[in-house]
Amino acid sequence: MSTITSGIDRRKFLKTGLAGATGLIVGFYLPGRRQILAAEVAPADMNAFIQVSSENTVTIIVSKSEMGQGVATAIPMLAAEELECDWRKIRFQFAPAARVYFDPAFGMQGTGGSTSVHSSWEPLRKAGATAREMLIAAAAQKWGVDASECRAENGEIVHMGTKRRATYGSLAEAAGKLQPPTDVKLKDPAEFKVIGKPMKRLDTPEKTNGRAKFGIDQRRPGMYHAVVLRCPVFGGKVASFDATKAKQVRGVKDVVQISDGIAVVADNTWSAMQGRKALDVQWDFGPDADFSTETMYADFGRSLDREQGYSAKKVGDAASALNGAAIKVEAEYRAPYEAHATMEPMNCTADIREGESADLWVPTQFQTPSQNTAAKIAGVSPDKVNVHTTFLGGGFGRRGWSDFVIEACETSKAMKAPVQVTWSREDDMQHDYYRPASLVRFSAGLDSDGKPVAFNAHIACDSIMRWFYGPAAVKNGFDDSSVEGIADIPYDIPNIAVNYNLVAGPVPQGFWRSVGASQNGYFRECFIDEVAAAAKKDPYEFRRDLLKGNDRNLGVLNLVAEKAGWGKPVPAGRYRGIAVVEAFNTYVAEVAEISLDKDRNVKVHRVWVAVDLGQPVNPSIIEQQVRGGVVYGLSQTLKGEITIDKGRVVQGNFDTFEVLRMNEMPHVEVYITNSHSVPPTGMGEPAVPPIAPAVVNAIFAATGKRIRKIPYRPDDLA
Repeated sequence: MSTITSGIDRRKFLKTGLAGATGLIVGFYLPGRRQILAAEVAPADMNAFIQVSSENTVTIIVSKSEMGQGVATAIPMLAAEELECDWRKIRFQFAPAARVYFDPAFGMQGTGGSTSVHSSWEPLRKAGATAREMLIAAAAQKWGVDASECRAENGEIVHMGTKRRATYGSLAEAAGKLQPPTDVKLKDPAEFKVIGKPMKRLDTPEKTNGRAKFGIDQRRPGMYHAVVLRCPVFGGKVASFDATKAKQVRGVKDVVQISDGIAVVADNTWSAMQGRKALDVQWDFGPDADFSTETMYADFGRSLDREQGYSAKKVGDAASALNGAAIKVEAEYRAPYEAHATMEPMNCTADIREGESADLWVPTQFQTPSQNTAAKIAGVSPDKVNVHTTFLGGGFGRRGWSDFVIEACETSKAMKAPVQVTWSREDDMQHDYYRPASLVRFSAGLDSDGKPVAFNAHIACDSIMRWFYGPAAVKNGFDDSSVEGIADIPYDIPNIAVNYNLVAGPVPQGFWRSVGASQNGYFRECFIDEVAAAAKKDPYEFRRDLLKGNDRNLGVLNLVAEKAGWGKPVPAGRYRGIAVVEAFNTYVAEVAEISLDKDRNVKVHRVWVAVDLGQPVNPSIIEQQVRGGVVYGLSQTLKGEITIDKGRVVQGNFDTFEVLRMNEMPHVEVYITNSHSVPPTGMGEPAVPPIAPAVVNAIFAATGKRIRKIPYRPDDLA
């Protein structure tokens, strides 16, 4: 990383997104993967900035999307810590789409994989420290003293000898003219005043007073509203259609065919929806009109029967060890497709000026693909496309795709006017990019003392990467996201084999909160419980013995067991299960306490969660994300699933795709370790994977019956 140098033209710098700002602006260069490979180190490429205005406010430009996970607060905290500014004067602004904001983890500008705080940790702190040193230098120059005699304190520079003070605002313009230092000293964690503290969220006021603008709130002069009718069968397309009746609906302006279906354009969304109902369409359902959930699982099973698949992990000789084991354990687990079900359905507002430029107002997780999509449709270069990232009403991975952006851009191009495309809940549920359905067969071997000697897993599912990047991106039929949570098994077992079969199908697959670990964490931790039972050992003690030397997994496991009082008596009719899963370099262990009523319905009463994500940045936001992850995970454990019949999704709304209700929410206790020596990782996703196995393992404790598929249904205990 390097700071801005004198080779940067200030006017050109301001054009990157802060045009018209006055005062001190500090940025830093963080090359993306492609830039690193190409050695394109251009000092003008900056992916985050700090602006100190003459009015004493500090604006942090946030290049990540805020979808409720708290980055609009956590990222400014990193800069504010080193800047020594007044937190009450902090503001944030979403960055435009530009190459300077590329995330090195993705090679593009985007938000996902619980990486936002981790990737911003050092760059944002260095940017804050750089601004601080420039303000100190400006004050020293003004007073005619040595900079070493000055210090930054709560938005002011203080001369330690004379006690003279100057606000950042009064120094900003002079500081902006100075040469930035090439090296700055960062604080020791013991000196933190902001990082590690439960600071109030910066986005809360505007979200509570109604000023926050989500994608669906956008209104542009001369804007039309549109909805799209898509083929209900995956892979199908329009054969023919008659728009006569649709155009007779009051408010409907036009009906246009686009690549993904038929767009009905109107003065308002309601009229567009009524026009859509009046369309007369003939569909070509294509070759997958007979595809179903049953055929999918049958395909998985046949694949596992006949193919060894790709070796994702091999330690020792699992086959030989299994053959010689005193005790053998075998089980088959499965998990269904899952929809993202974000509270704000997909939407995008596009203004395509063909051959000239384009504007997008979009709740997106990936700005670069959105920008490139609009550029291609408008026939312009990407730098001619302005992406205005709005607040996101939930993302969970769904808004990393550009299908809804394509629809808005194509419709706007056809109408030669701004168009907002809005999806209904049914559109969203039935045309998602789903969490992959999966089938896994386990086998394990124990010696005569009950110690594991072999662990074998064979996984069959479709590939997310195949859908996101194309088939060419999947080398040798292997997608590592399909095996995460199993191939990275943390337990000390001398012989391990994990194999993967990619079984391609017509149902679109996508990144779902915690990705492969969401289902694989459930599979692995439930099977480990089965192995513990075969060894006649307590499931916590069994895990603890196998995690010796694995300090961070063991740390959260021991912490959650201690806080839950594992091994102590529980209230009558209550039962507990435990699980530990690492995802995105964050370690989480959970204990769930449940009961069952006379109809075998499960009630989750309490959940204890221990997390190790390195240095905590904002504990209150971490707790929020843990609770959100528990809710999300419980919904897939006990409630909703996506099933396919005749090539189409059966579920359409929350009546058939249920999620956890407020009265079903358990009491959640969150315990955060203090790993100050480790840079922070993320918390948006890692609390999801352990809750399903913790609950299902508690069901076994209550009933003695193993549940090897989710979501749980009372009939599973019949």
